[in-house]
Amino acid sequence: MRIKIAVCDDSTVDQWYVSDMVDRWAVQREHTVHVDTFISAESFLFHYAEESDYDILLLDIEMGEMDGVSMARQLRRGNDAVQIIFITGHSDYISEGYEVEALHYLMKPVREEKLHSVLDRAVEKLAKNEKVLDLESGGEMVRVPVYQIRYADVYGNYVTIHAAETVTVKMTLKELEKELDERFYRVGRSYIVNLTRINRVSRAEIKLSDGTAIPLPRGAYDEVNRAIINTRNNR
Repeated sequence: MRIKIAVCDDSTVDQWYVSDMVDRWAVQREHTVHVDTFISAESFLFHYAEESDYDILLLDIEMGEMDGVSMARQLRRGNDAVQIIFITGHSDYISEGYEVEALHYLMKPVREEKLHSVLDRAVEKLAKNEKVLDLESGGEMVRVPVYQIRYADVYGNYVTIHAAETVTVKMTLKELEKELDERFYRVGRSYIVNLTRINRVSRAEIKLSDGTAIPLPRGAYDEVNRAIINTRNNR
């Protein structure tokens, strides 16, 4: 598998240390890996404007003028596929990682076996993101990457899938559910939601990261939260 990785850290020593571990991981797993290193968030974003095909980003949090979390937010506006792994000496930012759908936090000094394990998970997610649904809508075939699906709702005999584009197809919600994986959760009779896109849950509704509110059936609050926890533990 060919993988493009960026290491962004304002310490050249840490850049070398992490890159060296990535190289050993690639040899052990027989992956073809290209690694670029960047000294600041700004230098990465300047390069990213021309080359945005990175698969994995190993990102320090506390850097110069722009911190790693702010940089990740900027990336997520146009790229929800890249796997973001934060590397930091502080645990204060962990809650902010959910906002940018970070795969994991690694505390400095990074242990090699832990980094290798997280990189394995990143590759698994990249493979999942390659899955697409081929759907017939409006007399034409439409390809929808599964990872882009935020939620789906049903009206009558039609299901509307809300992804990068909104697609309405003639099928049942149960038929769609069979095509999806463990990242998705059935909410009552009318909705399927992507658990990784949930921002918060109240007893009345699920709020997605794009601001969409999904009504939550009575008694479903605890079950939804368990599903979210299980999904995050498996990420």
